[in-house]
Amino acid sequence: MRIALLEECPDYAAATIQALTTAGHTCHVFPSGMALLRVLRRQSFDLLLLDWASDMPGADLLRAVREVTRQYLPVIFVSTRGRDYDVTSILDAGADDYIVKPVSGPVLLARVCALLRRVYRSDPAVTHITFGDFVFDLASECVLWQGMPMELRRREFELALLLFRNMGRPLSRVHIAELVWKQAADIPSRTMDTHISMVRTKLGLRPENGYRLMPIYGYGYRLEQIVCDAESRSLEKHRDAATPTRH
Repeated sequence: MRIALLEECPDYAAATIQALTTAGHTCHVFPSGMALLRVLRRQSFDLLLLDWASDMPGADLLRAVREVTRQYLPVIFVSTRGRDYDVTSILDAGADDYIVKPVSGPVLLARVCALLRRVYRSDPAVTHITFGDFVFDLASECVLWQGMPMELRRREFELALLLFRNMGRPLSRVHIAELVWKQAADIPSRTMDTHISMVRTKLGLRPENGYRLMPIYGYGYRLEQIVCDAESRSLEKHRDAATPTRH
């Protein structure tokens, strides 16, 4: 998972990065709230770990994060402020969890993983993930559509799984590059666009099949599940039939 860390203390930031990266997460550190907000306008993350920033109170920062991201993004506050008022005010403002420093690496990682499992329904023990007619076999890295195997290369499988796990959510190019190519730089735009096109073609991710895999100009991509035209007309017909006639 891709995690943004707002932490002004270099030592604590280094310890947090070590705890998260050993579990396979990628972590990006920001020294101020404004720096974080600027990047959130251009890139997507799976989780935010926030401390009170010197340039912005906690509640104001959380409110600004929600306005910038627009879609739900899990947030954990990790702070030395342990008064009941501090904890309850941030949780009431919409944070998902609150951890009081100092906290050990294993405990921090456990709380992060617990929230990620709840939000993204990820479980290391799960070997198959189903999305409608698509079944992802994690062990063999194979995708089945209505029981039929789809021929995907390894990177195409990882890209498809990332998109389905984030259905309806915009993913930035940097986000996709880090989680699929395991690096953020030196990935030509053409390379990513080609892989997206292959996934769209091989899995039939088109409106007539109930899906739309679309680019977001200057940002990245989003996979959406849509109502097919026939189903939409059927729903509209039933809705019209149920609507009382005015005289």
